[in-house]
Amino acid sequence: MEAMPYTQSLLANGMAIGYHAKAAPPTVTMPRLKAMVSGAIGGFLDVALNFNTQAMLDDNLLDQFFKIGWKMVMLGDETWLKLFPGLFIRHDGVSSFFVKDTVQVDQNVSRHLGHELNKDDWDFLILHYLGLDHVGHIGGRNSALMAPKLSEMDDVVKMIHMSSILNQKNDQGQTLLVVVSDHGMTESGNHGGSSYEETDSLALFIGLNNDISDYSSSTHNIIYQVDIAPTLALLFGVPIPKNNVGVLIAEIFGYLADDQQLKALELNSWQLLRLLQAQMPGLSCRNYLCDGFSDDQESKITKCSGSMGKMFCCLYTNAALLQNSWMSKEFPRSKSREDYSSAVTAYYEFLRTASEWLSRSATDKPVSLLTLGIAAMLLSCLILLSLLFNMCKEVYIREKYLFDLESAMQTWYLDETFVLGVILILIVSMISSSMVEEEQYIWHFVASTLNLLLLRKAIQCPPCGGAQGLHTLSKEQNKISCFRLSSIFVVLVSGRILRGWHQGGVNWTNLPDISKWLEQSGTDNVKSIQLVSCLLLMTLSLYVLFLLGSNKKFVLAIGFSFLMSGLLVLQHVTKHWDGMFASSSYSTTTLVQIIYATLGASTFGTVIALPWLVPFSISEMCSNQDLYMSTSAPNEVQNKSLMAKLRDSLYIVGWTYISCWCILQLLLQQTINSMPILLLLVQIFASMLYFSYSALHHKPWVEVAAFYFLGMAGHFALGNSNSLATIDVAGAFIGISSHSTVLSGILMFMITYASPMLFILSMVMYISVKETSYLPSPFSSDSTQLLKIMLGFPCLVPLGLNSILLTAYTIILLLMRNHLFVWSVFSPKYIYVCTTTVCVYVGVSVVSTTVTYTYLVLGFRRKMQGELSHQQ
Repeated sequence: MEAMPYTQSLLANGMAIGYHAKAAPPTVTMPRLKAMVSGAIGGFLDVALNFNTQAMLDDNLLDQFFKIGWKMVMLGDETWLKLFPGLFIRHDGVSSFFVKDTVQVDQNVSRHLGHELNKDDWDFLILHYLGLDHVGHIGGRNSALMAPKLSEMDDVVKMIHMSSILNQKNDQGQTLLVVVSDHGMTESGNHGGSSYEETDSLALFIGLNNDISDYSSSTHNIIYQVDIAPTLALLFGVPIPKNNVGVLIAEIFGYLADDQQLKALELNSWQLLRLLQAQMPGLSCRNYLCDGFSDDQESKITKCSGSMGKMFCCLYTNAALLQNSWMSKEFPRSKSREDYSSAVTAYYEFLRTASEWLSRSATDKPVSLLTLGIAAMLLSCLILLSLLFNMCKEVYIREKYLFDLESAMQTWYLDETFVLGVILILIVSMISSSMVEEEQYIWHFVASTLNLLLLRKAIQCPPCGGAQGLHTLSKEQNKISCFRLSSIFVVLVSGRILRGWHQGGVNWTNLPDISKWLEQSGTDNVKSIQLVSCLLLMTLSLYVLFLLGSNKKFVLAIGFSFLMSGLLVLQHVTKHWDGMFASSSYSTTTLVQIIYATLGASTFGTVIALPWLVPFSISEMCSNQDLYMSTSAPNEVQNKSLMAKLRDSLYIVGWTYISCWCILQLLLQQTINSMPILLLLVQIFASMLYFSYSALHHKPWVEVAAFYFLGMAGHFALGNSNSLATIDVAGAFIGISSHSTVLSGILMFMITYASPMLFILSMVMYISVKETSYLPSPFSSDSTQLLKIMLGFPCLVPLGLNSILLTAYTIILLLMRNHLFVWSVFSPKYIYVCTTTVCVYVGVSVVSTTVTYTYLVLGFRRKMQGELSHQQ
């Protein structure tokens, strides 16, 4: 309020009236603009279309103004130009997605304002300022830039209002200034969800020709955002848009005579009745009389009841009859205020009831097409589950013949039963809107409980699996048991810290957590933790890489690339230690682009070149045969050594994926999330240690499921939720010098799904550390079986779990299509479910492509080496 003194003075002096205009979700720009100009409720598909806006085809105010010959000018957000191409005589659009810009984006509008106010060739001027929204995205509601930006907007209001007063004095016509916001914002400055902060938008009317002093001082005037469309339509004498579900704002029409106000309500009611008839075929209110309503129009009106169709007709007929009763009075109507008030009340009762019902059923739901889609999902799900079942059967048969594990393999352990039970828990939780909003609790419970079960199993079962385990000494067994217990304990402790880092969800974000405590303690503490996290992450990345042996040149080269990338990120962190807004400078953008290039070259270079650079010779195979179950058959020695080469290659490539992804996230994520990124890396390393020493104690699908659960728990530990408001829009423009929908969309996806993608990519390394003595010999006649078994569980388990959840939630969403929270809770969740599907398929594709490529290159090199040896 202190930042906008002139606007506050207008409200205090009765020269303006303000409203809390409740916006419908999704609270993003494009659907909210549509709601204000058409009065219609959009669907959640508009969230995706918001990034690629198309021309608006529905009936709307701007088309109506254009048809009556109005000249229109637009300055600001280019979304208007995409929605209404060709309607403006002048325009200057700016991109709404480049959120790092908080200055030029508004100056580009204001620089035309004085010139336009002095012109008289336009009837309708749109000014869409974006700076306030961008300030929120960068620094939140309490940003240091918020008050200056509000003051700048106050100056704009003053400039326009003073101009309108001059126009009135010069008899150039009355000017109406409407100040609106398309949405609100959360404390962190984001929006898109359905919380009060996000849906609480502004509607301020300045320049009305009636006494509004009774309403202007109130701060509790509440309307709906869709109410703006019919109000402006009737103010300017154009038809109400045919798909409007809004209701006239009563106080705006106070300057009209009583009969004109009733006529305006009649037009709004008639328009909504036509919309009801389109939604309810067969609905007709002709000659309809409510139960208990007599022919005497002055008799007391009874409360309407019955079916929705009957109730709508009853309410509409009541209002029409009361209006006719008041119009037919012979004495002066001004003395019959009670009859007039009854007619107005009856009209608003019908309007509000019809508007609420139409808002809930605004979007068509083609049930037949949805059913067909669900059938396709079910078929896909059954195919994936059948492949997974056959894989389990095949691996069981191989292990049964190689090891004496028949009795063990036929026993269902608690961890295996729990994983299957988790699927049921997740499906059941989807039915509850509260559980959907607070889904993070389920994933943290699932991940920690499964790891506790693994800890219990590690205590109960000594490490004795596999051919190597059969010959280990008692001392070595104790050492391995210590490694297993320590690693699973580290996973549990890290998970508990991650659980308390962000108080995610929707309803409990006000509760204290580690991130809030650190932010309250000061920016320096947060930056210090970011610096320490970067150093520890680099140290751990190099340590795990050099476990393979630092004497190999390619290992040193990869380690150097890790070090360079990490140091560049550290430079970026220290360079902007004091200010978060300096990140939009040219030098910073260049530095970030260098980091992108370094990480990309390191990752792709390692994946493509490593299989060709691994030392590969027959003499080396023979000298190393004691490491891989020595045998007298030379071909068998080669195969065992080749298996080791394949595992070494996948180990390095897999850790390269993991390390580079974590270094990238240190750059992209919010500063407060640097420690969670480190903890996720620690969880991956500890899990790899545990499962590498577990041999065949666990079913492979249980191990892969454990990684999947950790990835989803980490997703919420980074501050994500099932609300669109938690998407980090500002991070999607790091390192981008100009707006690009594709690049910013990719970065936004990478930030949001940092944890699930990280754990899926870790499957490359998981394949390299697992027991392989039951696998067929590499590069033999049974070589395709090797690839199938190596890739089977790491690929099919994430695909199967995701397919089950996607199919189940689609069915639930279809059943909940008329639920009160279908748009505010279930629809945003479905967007996340679909995007998670994209994440899983992209991750699995990378894993399968990497393993297959490495296998084929090593096979080709073995073949060529064999031909050379034969020629010699």
